[in-house]
Amino acid sequence: MNAPTASSAVPQRRIGRSIVAVLSGLLSVMLLSTATDVILHASGVFPAWFQPMSSGLWLLALGYRAVYTVLGGYLCARLAPQRPMAHVWALGLIGTLIGIAGVVATWGRGPEFGPAWYAILVALTGLPSCLIGGWLYARRR
Repeated sequence: MNAPTASSAVPQRRIGRSIVAVLSGLLSVMLLSTATDVILHASGVFPAWFQPMSSGLWLLALGYRAVYTVLGGYLCARLAPQRPMAHVWALGLIGTLIGIAGVVATWGRGPEFGPAWYAILVALTGLPSCLIGGWLYARRR
């Protein structure tokens, strides 16, 4: 077994930092969204879990998810070891794929899973929201 050389350790460290940047952005969006969902359900703003919600409440959920995705894009860019926007694109594309999976998983499942437009808009707004976060980071630098 060969020990890593100094020249091979640097790219491996960058790859590791790249993975951490993208995963940090993704996890921040997921954790913030889920925590907000829990708080809004517990406080009575949202109805009990798996009960139908009004369109206005689905718009509220879409809004805070978009804001959290901007924050996730910003965090991803901030943590990226180099080429922050490339990392933000990766995060946005991963988020879009997860959003598409959400559309497929909830399509026609009933009102407790939300209207089709909600799942579609979550999938469509992920990439632009990430890019806005990356742009805000790049602009700040």
